[in-house]
Amino acid sequence: MKNIKVLGTGCANCRNTVALVETVAREKGVEIVLEKVEDLPSIMGYGVMSTPGVVVDGKVVHAGGVPSRSKVDSWL
Repeated sequence: MKNIKVLGTGCANCRNTVALVETVAREKGVEIVLEKVEDLPSIMGYGVMSTPGVVVDGKVVHAGGVPSRSKVDSWL
């Protein structure tokens, strides 16, 4: 099971990133725990200055803009 956090304050790109991660995980049959982190100090604690950011199993794997489907696929 993958623990995934999407870091962002609720903008459209952040919501699209959440939806994309959920869709790709469902299509691949990968069980995930998805958390949305909207608290700015928590986001900055990961060193992410451009949202949305994505954290997989404690490691920042993406920041700034909606990731590509192939990128999300590679994380899962």
